[in-house]
Amino acid sequence: MSMISEIVNQVIQSGYLTLETEEQLKELFAVRYDIEDIDALIQLQQAAKSGQVKQQSREGIRC
Repeated sequence: MSMISEIVNQVIQSGYLTLETEEQLKELFAVRYDIEDIDALIQLQQAAKSGQVKQQSREGIRC
């Protein structure tokens, strides 16, 4: 399992995507990614769209 996939799984399990984690994912995708990572990102997008995951960046809350 790739680092991106592991992070996505943790976010989905916790139900919350922090600004820091979102930035970490952006940085990892900028360096390199594979099909497994793209699939993980799609899962994360679907989870956010369905409300399973809340995004700190969309809530306007700073920790």
